Order: sequence, then C-alpha cells, then structure tokens
Amino acid sequence: MATPTTAATTGTATGAAATRTVARVVRPSHTLEGAGFPVRRPFPTGELPLLDPFLMLDQVGPTELGPGEAKGAPAHPHRGFETIEYVLDGAVANTDSRGDSTVVGAGGVQWLTAGSGIVHESLPTPEFLASGGRQHMFQIWVNLPARLKGLPPFSQTAEAAELPVATTPDGTTVTVLAGSSHGVTGPFTTRTPVLVAHARLTPGGRTEFTAPVGHNAAVYVMEGAAAVGGETLPDGHLAVLTRDGERFTVEAAGPGTAADVLVLAGEPIGEPIARSGPFVMNTDTELRQAEEDFARGLMGRMPI
Repeated sequence: MATPTTAATTGTATGAAATRTVARVVRPSHTLEGAGFPVRRPFPTGELPLLDPFLMLDQVGPTELGPGEAKGAPAHPHRGFETIEYVLDGAVANTDSRGDSTVVGAGGVQWLTAGSGIVHESLPTPEFLASGGRQHMFQIWVNLPARLKGLPPFSQTAEAAELPVATTPDGTTVTVLAGSSHGVTGPFTTRTPVLVAHARLTPGGRTEFTAPVGHNAAVYVMEGAAAVGGETLPDGHLAVLTRDGERFTVEAAGPGTAADVLVLAGEPIGEPIARSGPFVMNTDTELRQAEEDFARGLMGRMPI
C-alpha cells in the first residue's frame, strides 16, 4: 500500500504466503442519517464496533429518487479522523467552515481530514434535487492516531477520471481509491496506511487482493453476491478476514451473477478510542474538550 509513512509488516514467509480466511460475517444494521436518508451500516454496531483503523462504513442506496426527494447532511462538525465520501450515482455539494466548496459527481470522491476540527455539510446539488434520479454513495470513516488528531483540517477531491482502474483478463475492474492494488495507486495522500478499492466482478469473475500480515481486512458486498474464503456473502454483508496471511480472493457467487464489492484493509492504530457522534478522540477528557470547542465556534462557522 502506498502511504506517506512506512508501515511495519510482521509475520514469517509462511504467513505472508498464506491465504486469509473469513473470521466472521457481519449483517448490516439499518438507520437514518443526516436529514433523514436511510443507510445500511455493517459497522459500527454492537457486533462490530470498528475495524481498526476504519471507524464506520455507511452505504446510501442504490435507490431511485423522485424530484425533491434527495436528502443530505446539513452542517455538522468533525474532529480526530478522516471521512471518505464515494459517490457512485448522484451529485453532492460539499461546503465547509474554511470557505471551501466543491461538487462530487458520479464516480468521484472527497477525502476530508477533519484533524483538529471542521464544520461541513454535504447536500444534494440543486440540479440533482430538482431532477431526482439514482442515488448511490458511501461514507467511510478512517481514524487518525493521537499524534495526528491535531492536524489542520484539509480536503482532497478526485473526479471519476482521476481514479485509477485496473482490468483483469475476465473483465473484472478494480477502482483504487487509496493505497495500491493490481498495479495501480489511488490519488489520495493518506495519513493512516489503508487500501480502499471497489471491484466490479463480472459474472463468474474473480480477482485477488493482498494486504500485509497483521493488517485488518474486510470485504463488503454492495450489490449482488460474492464469495470470499469459501463463504458466500449476500448483498449488504461484510466478511472480516483473518490477519495471518497476505492474499485473499474475491469472486462473484454463482454462474451468471455479477457483484460489486468494496475492499477495506489497513494497519491497526491500536490506541484507546473515545467517540461521541462526530468526534473521535483518545480520552473522555479530549472528547469533552472537542464538544466545548465546537460550542464556542473554535472549529469555524459555515459561510452565510
């Protein structure tokens, strides 16, 4: 995985050559977020509080919306982690308390490092709100280690054409948002060593991923059905993999069946976590300070 820091890799040659198996399969919970849009969430839940360094995975849609039906997330704060907004269908307008404004269209990504604190909103663009259409997107939260939680906030954005795509001989495509896989590297500077990739498996298609021994890894089925390590995963299910090997294969489950999957892998931070809503810190004292700082306007205010 390509990162600005060097990740230590543990394990023997035998471990590195081993194929990961499925440690557990997690069903998603269903809840409402933002202004009331439904999400499918495999974590955090009581069954799986986090997948260190990943804090949350939310899927919005896919669904067909009529004119005026699209909802977003009005102004809200964040501190202590990073958010990844991956828009597959629809269009989202992002504005934050630094005065930055950007639109993420279909296939695009915004990577927001909240760091020391920021207020932002993600709303459907006026055009998408007026017309309606297919909406499908992901929100992924990645933790920051204690030494980086005070970083000045900043954001990175990539359009669909800027995300590298690898194609396997059977026609399966792998879009890499972060890290490296299948000979390509995602465009984002990541503070925590992670791999985030979207594989579109053709009917009967299969492809192999790698992650260093000791890193957490999981496969989420966003559409269709897929098989990992001999386990068949229905739509919306997450397979958490063992950490004792490097390789794992993902394939479409059954002849004539295609599947879209999201692959997450990352180096665990292994630090205490204190979290409440939009704040993720290491101690309760830091959490209370974040809440106080936001109330005092120290994370900035949205443009009028």
